[in-house]
Amino acid sequence: MRGLIQREPLDAARLCAAVESPSHGAVASFTGVVRNSHEGKSVVAVTYDCFEPLAAKVLAAIVAEAEAKFGARVAAEHRVGRLKVGEASVAIAAGSPHRSESFDACRYVIEEIKVRLPVWKREHYSDGDGAWLSGCSLAGHR
Repeated sequence: MRGLIQREPLDAARLCAAVESPSHGAVASFTGVVRNSHEGKSVVAVTYDCFEPLAAKVLAAIVAEAEAKFGARVAAEHRVGRLKVGEASVAIAAGSPHRSESFDACRYVIEEIKVRLPVWKREHYSDGDGAWLSGCSLAGHR
């Protein structure tokens, strides 16, 4: 498991278990969840969409970069489909000999996801309206 695009609910504990090792003194994790408001609007759900083969390839590359850069074992998943408030949209786990590398690897992965992962987000509001938010531009990769 490196980086997966999932339609089913995410399991952060499973990701943490996947990065554990007897040589690791630290396992850090990050879980992003759907919040109930954005820019003053009441959010009831979010839909994430992507071309799954491309998104999985990009996510796997981000995970591999984090592993190489921080000497950590990393796993990450991003959910697609319609998610309710409180549901996890992204989960990341990193295991390493020391805590610093695990924290740094998690931060690196989420920051790169926000910039590079071709997954698009549509918010659904309580008034019945909705909007696609600006996200990754396929032409804008570094």
